Amino acid sequence: MTEPRPADQWSSRVGVILAVMGSAIGLGNFLRFPGLVAEYGGGHFMIPYFTAFVLLGMPIAWAEWSLGRFGGRLGYNSTPGIFQALWKNRASPYLGFLGLLVPVGIYMYYVYIEAWCLHYAFQYLTGGLALGRDPSGYADYFVNFTGQGQDGILFSQGLSSAFVAVAICYALNFLIIYRGVAGGVELASRIGIPLLFFCALIVLARVLTLDAPDPARPELNVLNGLGFMWNPDRNGRSLIENLANADIWMAAAGQIFFSLSVGFGVIITYASYVKPKEDVTLSAATSASGNMFAEVALGGMITIPAAFIFLGAGAADASKSSLGLGFMTMPNIFANMPLGNAVGFFWFFLLFLAAITSSISMLQPAIAFLEEGLGLGRKASVAILTFITAVGTGLVLFFSANLKALDVMDFWIGTFGIFIQATILVILFGWVIGVERGMEEAHHGARLKIPSVFRFVIKYVAPIYLLSIFGVWLYQKAPDYVALITRDAAALYTILFVIFLSGFFLTLIGIAVGRWKKQAGSEP
Repeated sequence: MTEPRPADQWSSRVGVILAVMGSAIGLGNFLRFPGLVAEYGGGHFMIPYFTAFVLLGMPIAWAEWSLGRFGGRLGYNSTPGIFQALWKNRASPYLGFLGLLVPVGIYMYYVYIEAWCLHYAFQYLTGGLALGRDPSGYADYFVNFTGQGQDGILFSQGLSSAFVAVAICYALNFLIIYRGVAGGVELASRIGIPLLFFCALIVLARVLTLDAPDPARPELNVLNGLGFMWNPDRNGRSLIENLANADIWMAAAGQIFFSLSVGFGVIITYASYVKPKEDVTLSAATSASGNMFAEVALGGMITIPAAFIFLGAGAADASKSSLGLGFMTMPNIFANMPLGNAVGFFWFFLLFLAAITSSISMLQPAIAFLEEGLGLGRKASVAILTFITAVGTGLVLFFSANLKALDVMDFWIGTFGIFIQATILVILFGWVIGVERGMEEAHHGARLKIPSVFRFVIKYVAPIYLLSIFGVWLYQKAPDYVALITRDAAALYTILFVIFLSGFFLTLIGIAVGRWKKQAGSEP
């Protein structure tokens, strides 16, 4: 017996596309992507980037959309529920636990960065960031605001501005998610995504119409700024030298996962709420296109070029850190820019909108599971998830020195977990369900047909690509992180919390499996 399909559904195709775009368009588009392009050779980076998009991003997106809609027709909206409905194996629902751990774990630190964006937007709106043209002032402000100088310092400051910003973001996120799929997530995306593009276009227009600020250095202009970002010899290495570096392929694949929101467990949940004959292939392609425009055409043309125009090549080269670029370099640029205060507000409000439309998507998979797996109502589900995530965010706030807890969670959940979840999804689609059956499901009601070559890509190329990249990544990076855990208390406590959270979700899945079996046994 399958559980009855929930009444909560997207109200329209536009609504679900905007919601998925909201999930995908986040801080990675406007901060992480420009930093990676600057670090890995400008135009050279786009080769592994688009390779990962074609061989990983779109195939996994099509697989997630198809699996989600299929599971939704069977009455399930969470990854564990969908997995156990599609694959009659005792282990299947437990393989779906990463579809809960990854989005919830990322939310715990992502909402903190979201709070920074809200705080900075407010400060620019009220004139609170008029710190002059000394770059050290903006760096010191960011370090002090985020408590990077010492663990626990934010807790010693009483009701600090960081705590207030986090509390406001929590209230907004859970208010939206409490209102459900159509009345909450979809409504927020319908408002947030157009407003996000509006703010981005204002900032982009200002950057592209800037004159060279220093008459003595006319070479610091818009065209040279764009060339600095995209010219393929940005880091002094040849194309062959760049492409021979395994890091560039891993970075590109990771960026595609973040860009398209694949491997998070979000799309599969979102797709479970679509109508049975929804064109999921077209919806996946449309949402991916909107995200790529935001990333390449907007994110890639704002930050690094602006840094070059005002601060020169040296400062732009130093902007490879995503957070440093967004919260230290850009404020320094706005201080040197005509109408910089207004542009600064639009920039950080843009980042806040990108962040909140992503963070609400990270809560929906766990809400869906608590409701369908444990039979809880929306109030109880929201209350439980608020408590769990608040504990994790509190850990990130306490271990704030050098943002250590944030970095550890980002690696073990936001990188390690996503790669594993993406691999499970593509193997489930291509091998367990079978690529022919999976493609038949994907094309159910579709006007856009997936090219036949993607049968081979999904079944063979994507899994091999994922496992190869993941293996090299583990070889190069994991030993350093394991060593860090053994010598750093903040890292150790953070990873212990991640282990505890994993055990918590696995326990809840066990309870849900028992409940589903009882319901199946009661079927006449």
